[in-house]
Amino acid sequence: MSTINRNAAQLRATIVGNKLVGQYHQILISVGDLVDKCKPGNFVAISVGGDSSKMILRRAFAISRVAQSTSFGGTMELIVAPHGQGSKWLCAQPEGAVIDLVAPLGSAFGIPTEPVQVLLVGGGYGSAPLFGLAEVLKSRGCKVDMLLGASTAGKIYAPMEGKRSVNSLRIYTEDGSMGIAGKVTDPISQLISDLDVAVIYSCGPMGMLAAISAITADKDVVHQCAVEESMACGIGICMTCVLPVRNEDNSISMLRSCIDGPVMDGSNVLWDLVGKNPTVTQ
Repeated sequence: MSTINRNAAQLRATIVGNKLVGQYHQILISVGDLVDKCKPGNFVAISVGGDSSKMILRRAFAISRVAQSTSFGGTMELIVAPHGQGSKWLCAQPEGAVIDLVAPLGSAFGIPTEPVQVLLVGGGYGSAPLFGLAEVLKSRGCKVDMLLGASTAGKIYAPMEGKRSVNSLRIYTEDGSMGIAGKVTDPISQLISDLDVAVIYSCGPMGMLAAISAITADKDVVHQCAVEESMACGIGICMTCVLPVRNEDNSISMLRSCIDGPVMDGSNVLWDLVGKNPTVTQ
């Protein structure tokens, strides 16, 4: 049975940057030596709403990247869309505000032991963790290409940063307002063949992750995806973020996204049963 990330720690951390980037907030938090424990794919759970808030559950946010700064020491970057009450509260916090967080949580992306061709696929602001991942992959000698997609141009996060992070970048919007008109999954099958892709890393909506898994089902390519299932506790207690996953013996287990994920092998997730109550055999 999986357990909470052994490197996780709770601390009160200071927000040292909060700026609007398109439709999203880029929030920079000073976390000191904790950055040494954070890996691409990990997430952070933050107490939101303040001391008198009725929002008793922490909110989970993907860690975009970590870095060492001469001004602030170890910093953690989050890309947040101000949609729900918790994320709106976080986005409204000024520089200098102190927040309560637990990190790093969850599983990380597996990094190839030797240089290979990889393809990163991101949907909306869910693509943000892929930029930090791209830096790690390139440092290991991998050739990195990226696809970014969204319904419209305003939902594509930092396209210029994407271009700087990878060998090549293609952008797809469903309304054609940026890049190529269509879905970000449209070119994947051909790119796997043309580029000889060995590993696909993906972050974004569950429908996109399911579509990529279907495309790669009959291909010799590994698909590592960071699932976007709602998490209440973030540490494996509440069982609200379970997903049906096929075991090696074809039995089904309901695994917790927060500690068995969020990074999972896309070929093992039973996407057609997500949100349903399958017969669990193990």
